[in-house]
Amino acid sequence: MFVIRRESHNPILAPRRERPWESMATFNPSAVRTQEGVYLFYRAFGNPDALQTPTAGLSSIGLAFAEDGVHFHSREQVIVPMEEWDRFGCEDPRVTYFEGRWYCFYTALGGYPFGPDNIKVAVAVGDAPNKFTERHLVTPFNAKAATLFPERVNGDIVLLLTAHTDWTAEHPRATIALARARHIEEFFDPEYWRVWHEHLADHALPELHRTDRDHIEVGASPLLTEKGWLLIYSYIQNYYDGDKRIFSVEAAMLDRDDPQKLISRTESFLIPQEFYEEYGLVPHIVFPTSVTLADHGMLDIWYGAADTVCAKASVKLADLLRALDPEEPARTFIRSEENPILSPQGAGFESRAVFNPAAIELDGSIYILYRAMDQANTSTIGLAVSKDGVTIGERLPEPIYVPRADFEMKRGSPVGNSGCEDPRIVRIGDTLHMTYTAYDGVHSPSGAVTSISVEDFLARRWSAWSTPFILTPEGVDDKDLVLMPEKMGGNFMLFHRINSMICADILPDLFSGTRASRCIEIMGPRLGMWDGSKVGSAAPPIRVGNNWLMIYHGVSRHSTYRLGAALLDAAGSAVLARTADPVFEPTEKYEREGEIANVVFSCGAVVRGDTVFLYYGAADKVIGVATGSLSHILNALT
Repeated sequence: MFVIRRESHNPILAPRRERPWESMATFNPSAVRTQEGVYLFYRAFGNPDALQTPTAGLSSIGLAFAEDGVHFHSREQVIVPMEEWDRFGCEDPRVTYFEGRWYCFYTALGGYPFGPDNIKVAVAVGDAPNKFTERHLVTPFNAKAATLFPERVNGDIVLLLTAHTDWTAEHPRATIALARARHIEEFFDPEYWRVWHEHLADHALPELHRTDRDHIEVGASPLLTEKGWLLIYSYIQNYYDGDKRIFSVEAAMLDRDDPQKLISRTESFLIPQEFYEEYGLVPHIVFPTSVTLADHGMLDIWYGAADTVCAKASVKLADLLRALDPEEPARTFIRSEENPILSPQGAGFESRAVFNPAAIELDGSIYILYRAMDQANTSTIGLAVSKDGVTIGERLPEPIYVPRADFEMKRGSPVGNSGCEDPRIVRIGDTLHMTYTAYDGVHSPSGAVTSISVEDFLARRWSAWSTPFILTPEGVDDKDLVLMPEKMGGNFMLFHRINSMICADILPDLFSGTRASRCIEIMGPRLGMWDGSKVGSAAPPIRVGNNWLMIYHGVSRHSTYRLGAALLDAAGSAVLARTADPVFEPTEKYEREGEIANVVFSCGAVVRGDTVFLYYGAADKVIGVATGSLSHILNALT
């Protein structure tokens, strides 16, 4: 698991109106870290040229410097349009300090209006970051985003570039590919590229497009790590549909000795969310253009935001490398070899499915309260007990909680879903409060609550469950009701899901008939990421010091249910950190095949020492348990 943290000073570079050459935008930064500080090369977008491009701004390349990598100053223009092949603009620099010289590869615009025939790659070369003394056209064909590997690979100089970024019938898809040479001057030779281009497929990286509707482009110059070459690149979902287009950032690991070999890759982990990413000359864009290593094992990702400003985000490099390591057995949580620990059985209340379990530890035993479904699709709550957290020592033959109130009795089809679903349980004082989804098969699902004393629960006096009350708003499809396991300022705090987001509210009492009446937004889906369709609470939050660990479920646009983690503040109302990748996802057959395919869904977790026991429903059919290190999770989140 890993967390992406945006720089608090973002945007770190913005246009300056008093300077015509960068008055409209400063974006797509290429950062080079030295002992003195960070040199930041960037695309400077100025006012239109009244003669050449009267309706479009003119791009050049600027340079700024910051000792601390945040507060940039000494801005100057270092590469300007001057050749026939870049006279209409110099865009999107990628700068590498390589074997004693500075190489700035950039997109050269040689004609207007811009199109595949006049968008190519060029390079400027110099002996100092602000003194480029020679310039060459590189590709004779349409290409962008070329960047040098910072060191040779098996004696070769390696250039990474995106060929045919602009659609034509002959080349409808962009290709990320490698070019190799013994001498840098080979990259300036048109004959080299003629031969190279004839065999483009032989130089291409393995296919990175997930669908024909998507688009890819080289982002940062690859970074050599202990696991291989780390490549941060741009992935644009639904590229050809302006209303659905999503710019995002992904990472891939390439083999150290053969970087054309793809070891692994992430899904999208950075998408436009902040105001400076959502609003600008071209809204809703994050576009990665460089990476640098910072102190304390952090990797800085530099990116353009909304084609207007420069920004930076950071990730713990070790966490990202672990997520990219195919030899890791699981994402954060490791499945028990005993899984599934509970399966449907018999001809009664749990004959069709058992899933979505709550869990609580009492007197040294873990009590697993689970949703049980019979052949008529009526849900009740069953109970199993485990001493070690994995082995089921006892499983009760009858449900411990059944539909009792009018709002959860079956009203629709005799075989339609109804009953008491997806329980969560917390202990506050000597009382256990169980929340669950109440559904009659006709009206909208609601979040209900019932309580029982610890004494009655342990004595198994199930008739002692209190009369249930609905806590969620009337007539609203509202699920995933979870209580904070402590009172907050003398009140009960509850989390519930409205539409696709996790909301919160405060209630002084659970059984007065008062319902939640507002949505204090906690977190929503991140469009284009693994949790881009819907999010909801999983287990009740776990206290960690002064803060709270929330495990939540996220649903992708492909309807896959996965689990993520977030750190909430002491009040439980602000997200301090949130994982960029899932901490658990369906991979096993019993998680991918069942009543609902590709689902892991948790309603309960128990902490013993440093071990988190995560109980989950798999494919809405069976129950599993997975364990993870609490300190590992918190280390990533803090």
